[in-house]
Amino acid sequence: MVEREVIKTIRLTPVELQMIQEKMKQYGTQNFSAFVRKMAIDGYVVRLELPELKEMVSLLRYSSNNLNQLTKRVHETGRIYDADLEDLQQTHERLWDAARDILSALSKLK
Repeated sequence: MVEREVIKTIRLTPVELQMIQEKMKQYGTQNFSAFVRKMAIDGYVVRLELPELKEMVSLLRYSSNNLNQLTKRVHETGRIYDADLEDLQQTHERLWDAARDILSALSKLK
């Protein structure tokens, strides 16, 4: 038998503990330590690399910047230009397209 001499403590919310216990039932074990060791060693971590998300963040920054500039100009001149509104509308449509692409990519993950 392996002598385990290192002790690590984790803090969980009641909801997290319940989720772990449900996974333990699915796995067919009641040994919390063994389950956590197995998951920590053999489990996997999902790191999402979604270029669509980076594009969306970029579009949000661009859109926010344009909206701030437009607001400042309207306050200064009292006018709003069709070209500015068209640019905002196009950016808004691109944001929605990016959001749909992200949701589509996420729905394919299993």
